[in-house]
Amino acid sequence: MATLSCQFHLAIHRLPCNARVRPSFSCSVQPSQSNIKVVINGAAKEIGRAAVIAVTKARGMEVAGAVDSYCVGEDIGKVCDMEEPLEIPIVNDLTMVLGSISQSKETGVVVDFTKPSAVYDNVKQATAFGLRSVVYVPRITVDTISALSAFCEKASMGCLVAPTLSIGSILLQQAAISASFHYNNVEIVESRAHATDLPSPDAIQIANNLSNLGQIYNREDLSTDVSARGQVLGEDGVRVHSMVLPGLPSSTTVYFSGPGEVYTIKHDITDVQCLMPGLLLAIRKVARLKHLVYGLEKFL
Repeated sequence: MATLSCQFHLAIHRLPCNARVRPSFSCSVQPSQSNIKVVINGAAKEIGRAAVIAVTKARGMEVAGAVDSYCVGEDIGKVCDMEEPLEIPIVNDLTMVLGSISQSKETGVVVDFTKPSAVYDNVKQATAFGLRSVVYVPRITVDTISALSAFCEKASMGCLVAPTLSIGSILLQQAAISASFHYNNVEIVESRAHATDLPSPDAIQIANNLSNLGQIYNREDLSTDVSARGQVLGEDGVRVHSMVLPGLPSSTTVYFSGPGEVYTIKHDITDVQCLMPGLLLAIRKVARLKHLVYGLEKFL
């Protein structure tokens, strides 16, 4: 699509009194910046469907492919209960989608919602076809991240690995780091509707952020073996308590305490939609990267 650029020029010169001033008006057609082509890998998942809708509504980007092993052949727009089909069928072959996008010579981004064991190969495939990657897959190992970082650096191709896409969660983590310099006691309490992956990646990330800051927390019961006191993450005494009850929102609370006061930071997630602003930000930022970046907080 092209944009119409017009300019109006009014030149005033010394003319006889009865002369007319004639302004000049010129137009030129200039090519507009093309949309970012986005491939959703894991499109049939709840977060994948939300991502398809969010990208479709966002400016400057469009869904160019949907990859999943479920609902193969079905239109991704219908799978997402959109008013109109997108005329993009779900396929289970990432390479085929990447090949069609690479031929267009336009900026492309693959959003990966798959599983830890598939991430490295997925990013390698995307890079081989000239596409960047946004990876939101819990429990990726440090070795995988290191290998991806070296690969992206060598290929000069961007990749953003995001432990969380929730901007609220990132703000909580940043506030917790600031508070850790002022309090000697800290406990993390989380609630989830289902008992999977506990402690959660969010709780682990917070504990990691608070560790290695030169602070030892909860000195009075640092070595207690009472299971009700929660699980200690790391060597700095940060404790995590995980509560699981059907119907509970996904919630993370960090308690700090000092003499005469308690400081509480809390973040609740009630719907997957809360991840979409962070996802759109990640897509826009990774399109300009030429190396791997770990954590969406680098762009906040």
